[in-house]
Parts: sequence; C-alpha cells; structure tokens
Amino acid sequence: MSRTSDLIQSAQRTIRLESEAVTSLLSRVDSDFIRACEMILDGKGRVVVVGMGKSGHIGNKIAATLASTGTPAFFVHPAEASHGDMGMITRDDIVLALSNSGSTAEIITLLPLIKRLGIQMISMTGNPDSPLAKAAEVNLDARVAQEACPLNLAPTSSTTASLVLGDALAIALLEARGFTAEDFAFSHPGGALGRRLLLKVENVMHAGERLPLVPRGTSLREALLEMTRKGLGMTVVIESDGTLAGIFTDGDLRRTLDKGVDVLQASIDQVMTAHGKTARAEMLAAEALKIMEDHKINALVVVDEEDKPVGALNMHDLLRAGVL
Repeated sequence: MSRTSDLIQSAQRTIRLESEAVTSLLSRVDSDFIRACEMILDGKGRVVVVGMGKSGHIGNKIAATLASTGTPAFFVHPAEASHGDMGMITRDDIVLALSNSGSTAEIITLLPLIKRLGIQMISMTGNPDSPLAKAAEVNLDARVAQEACPLNLAPTSSTTASLVLGDALAIALLEARGFTAEDFAFSHPGGALGRRLLLKVENVMHAGERLPLVPRGTSLREALLEMTRKGLGMTVVIESDGTLAGIFTDGDLRRTLDKGVDVLQASIDQVMTAHGKTARAEMLAAEALKIMEDHKINALVVVDEEDKPVGALNMHDLLRAGVL
C-alpha cells in the first residue's frame, strides 16, 4: 500500500472515530445535563472553567464560548490556582472542571478548598466513578470508547467530545436565556459581526442638509439637479405636509429615458416611485440591508413615526460601513 493511501486511511479513521465519539454523547444528554444547566442559570456568579493539558485548551475555548453567548465565564489554570489564582473564584461562582481521567492531580488538589468555600462544581469527565466526578454536584459524562490515536493515548476523541459537550452546554444556556443576535453583537463589538449587528440606520443615513429632497410638483430637471448636488443617486419627494410622497432614483431615471419621456418638460410626479420602501432610524442597518435585498432595490428613505422623511441611505453606504 502506498504512503498516500496510508495517509488517507489514517485521516478517515480519525474522523470516523471522533464522529462516533460525538454521536455517542446524544444518549448522555440527560437529567445530569439539565441539572448542570439549571445550576448555571440559577447561579449568581460566573462559570470558572479549569482543566490541565489538552483539557485545559478545551476548557479555555468553552469558557470563551460561554462568555460570548450570555454566560459570564473565564478560564483558570488549576496549577496557578494553587499558587494564588484561587482568589479569582468567589463563593457565588460555579466551577466547571474538565478531566478525562477524573483524577488530574492539580484539580484534585483544589477540591478541599472548593468544598470548604461551598462553591458548586460541575465536572466533565470520561470516568463517572472518578474522584472528580464523585466530588461534583453533577457530572457530565464525556467518555469515549477509543481515542483516535492508534496507541489510544493522545487525547483526540476525548477532547473532541468535551468540546462538543461544552458547545451543547453553551447553546442550551443561550436559548434558555433568550439571548438575541444583538446581545451577541455586544460581545463582539470590534469585528464585522459587531458592525452588522450593532450599527443602526441613523449611524449611516444621510440627514439634514445632506438629504436630497424636493416637493411634489417639482420639475424633473430640478429634481435631477438636487440629486447631483447631494450625490446620493436619488431624491426624496414630499407632500405639502412634509410626509413621504415618493422616491426617484438613478434606476427610475434610466426607465424614464427608456420610455422616451421629455426630461425637460416632465414633472417629478410623473416619474417617481410612489412612496416606496422605507426604514426607521432606530432600525439595525442589517435590517435595512435585508429590505433592500428582499425587494432588489438600492436605496431606502428613512421616515419617522409620522411618515416624514428624516434621512436616506443606499447600498454604498452599507458597504462603506462594513454591513455588507
């Protein structure tokens, strides 16, 4: 057999074993999982995740996922906890301890102090009869039949199972809390996700003197001059009482020319799109984008509660703001 075949078979075997390890978790999401969720939901403090070695790396990621989905959490290295970092944990916190064997010395060393302080603990182990599992209020069973490592030594299937079980815990808590997309964005304000979910229409719209605006009855020629002055590729048309009458865009101009309308003689009333789709200033910019995409349009008028235009925006504004 060639080296290429050996490599492919090895990779496929690893994926198959880890997939089986994850699938086996389904039957173990039971009353213990519910108790763990309820403990965290009822808790007044944070979730403090501890783990050594590869379990520590997985624990770090679980803590990050919990924190970004509405459950305050952080990771503490158990060896450092024995040398001062235990002071980071309060009586109101809940410890989530990861150990495949359930007998990791650095974590077992912490148990007397955790018990003395009356801190609740959830364990995630591959051995429900281990010292750690027995010391915890509830144990999440993350055992696997076999590591993907051919020596059955290197943490592979077991770390994958723990990671997935941690994700399951985080998402169950997210849904139980009614965590929204906007809540999620507040945990991610710096990236593209934050821009999509925190930016409001009022942050990107053209308002005041920058808003192209003409009254009903204006000549098409004057409306085109207003569009040119404001450079937005459209103009808003208003009624005599200031409410929205319609919108005229570059696309409307092309259709007007295709129909052979005399641009010098026509009124804006003849060629505008009556009323048109609108947005509100307090709306998320991502929602305005969805309106544009759903209706295949490139511009929106922003109106207040009285249907009076207060701004306008186009697809380029959303592109520049990083919403697209």
